Parts: sequence; C-alpha cells; structure tokens
Amino acid sequence: MPSEIGLRLSGDYTRVNVSEHLNISESLSSRTCWSRCVNPFGAKKCRHISSLSWPAFCHRERIMVAFKGIWTQEFWRCVGAEFLAMMMFVLLSLGSTINWAVKEERPAQPDIVLISLCFGLSIATMVQCFGHISGAHINPAVTAAMVVTRRLSLAKAVFYLLSQCLGAVAGAAVLYEVSPPAVRGGMGVTLVNTSISVGHALVVELFITFELVFTVFATCDPKRNDLKGSAALAIGFSVCIGHLFAIPYTGASMNPARSLGPAVVTWSWENHWVYWVGPLLGGVIAAALYVYLFCPDPEMKRCYTEVLSKTGFNSSKYHDVQSSFRTDCDKLVKELPFTVMDVERAEQREREVLSSV
Repeated sequence: MPSEIGLRLSGDYTRVNVSEHLNISESLSSRTCWSRCVNPFGAKKCRHISSLSWPAFCHRERIMVAFKGIWTQEFWRCVGAEFLAMMMFVLLSLGSTINWAVKEERPAQPDIVLISLCFGLSIATMVQCFGHISGAHINPAVTAAMVVTRRLSLAKAVFYLLSQCLGAVAGAAVLYEVSPPAVRGGMGVTLVNTSISVGHALVVELFITFELVFTVFATCDPKRNDLKGSAALAIGFSVCIGHLFAIPYTGASMNPARSLGPAVVTWSWENHWVYWVGPLLGGVIAAALYVYLFCPDPEMKRCYTEVLSKTGFNSSKYHDVQSSFRTDCDKLVKELPFTVMDVERAEQREREVLSSV
C-alpha cells in the first residue's frame, strides 16, 4: 500500500501522508478553515486548497465586520452633519477673536467674556441643531470618549474625526477670507502662555476637556429621570466656563479640531501637540470614570455576564463536537484504502455538525 495517496478536492489535489496518520480534516475547504480560525480549540495548522489563504480570509472578514454600517446613507448623513456643524462652530466662534480695534491708537485687549460666551453659545446651538442627526460630537475628544465607552465603533470614529478636522479647516478658511488682512491677527490660534510650562498647559487642557466630556455624558444619560433643562445649553455653559478659566493659560482649546483649523490656515504649529494629547486624554478619562465607575449601567453588566457565560458554553460544546469528529476521521484513516467520496462525505458531515453548534 503506498504511503501517500492523492485526493482530489474542489478541483485541486492534496496529498495525505498515511504513514504519519494526518487527520483528514486538515484537507478541508476554506469554509472549514474559517470556522477553525474563529474557534481554534485544538485545531492543527490548516493545509489550504484554495487560492486565498485562511489568514487573509479571516482578516478580510474581520475588516468587513468592523466596517459594518459605514456604507449606508444614514451614516454618511451623520458624517456630513459633523462636517457642517464643525465648520459653523469654528467660523462663528473664531470670529469673536478678531480684534477690529487694532487700527486704533490704543487698541483694546480681546474681551475674554465675549469670546467665552461666543464659544459656549455656538456649541450649544450646534448641539441643538445636529444632536438628533449625528449625536453632535463636534469634537474629536467626544468621539474618542464614545469609542472608549463602546457607543461608537472605531471604524466610524475615523470618519467622524476626518469630517470634524476638515470642517474646522473649512470654517477657519472661510473666516480668513472674509476678514480684512489688517484685523486677522492670529485667527484665534491657541498658544501656550510663556509664563507656564508645556506640561502645565497639558494639564490645563486635560482638566477643562474632562469637565466638558463629563458634562456631555451626565446631561445625555438616558437613565436619569431628574433632568429637566436643556442638555445643549448645559454643554454650552461647560464650554463657556472652560474658556473663562483657561484662555489666559492656553487659549482654551478643549477641542483638537478647533485648534487644527486656524493652525492650518495660518500655518502655526507651536506646541500644537498639546491641544491633541490633553483634550483626548481628558475626554477618555472623563468618559471612563462616568460610565464604568460613577454611573455604571446594570443592563450592560448583565449583558456582558450573559455573553461570557454563553461563550464559555459554546466553546466547550464546540470542543466536544470537534473531538468526536476527529475520532471518526481517525477510524476512517485506519480503514484505508478509501475513496474521494469518503472524504467528501466526511467533509460534509463536519460542516453539518459544526453548523448545529
């Protein structure tokens, strides 16, 4: 009896080494390989017979799951809303930083109260207008917070981030074009006060963004029955408070995209990284503390417990079924010689058994 037998499967040939008693399940179709990729309990290295290797197949399937829901009209409506909301916010709020008295002999200093109110009321208006469409993040720090709390997928967050940044640049560009060159000044570029260190500026941005994102989660919590006022106005007030405090320190960004817009238009990048690292860290910390520590969702905890328990049961069940099938395959190998029909029947049996798990 020959030590190797050629078997024809799905138009290709696979060689089974009888002397080493290789399991017939190692010569299965790509669909079986995919099931073992998802449930790799005791599975040996899969000898593939198609042009697409199973790691690439698994990777492609994972990508398709990650991007599920993106190629829909509803999602792109949300992306467009984020772009428009950010453009309007940057245009209206940065307009308050234009100093029209610069031509006077004694130009007045920028009014911090005016700027703070303009930023706060602008964001409150945009949240009220676009909240029911896209959630009105209008801030990469808020988007990052939603990802950390699993309220937004990472793939969707990437498109949200891009639309926010493009909207901020567009808003700053419009303001730059409509403002006379003599009064443009710094176009509201956020700069660290020379009297403080960069580290201190980072801490300031972290705390004011923490306050903003915590307000967002607290005022938009569906579990609360005590909320009577406007969530949009509360968020606007939190932005206003942050600006009243932090404008002398860092210019009060609280929003990486808000800092990116004028930085691109004026090409000013001094300590720009502070306005990304600080707000993103502050937003993520605020969201994590609110959702997982201060106001945990009991329904979410119950769902996690059920999923984990079901996963453990199914994994054990799959392992038992796979062991039973391998035993049957070992018996088939010992009954050599066998035909192609025997292998095809064994393959069909495994598909039926695994589909019932």
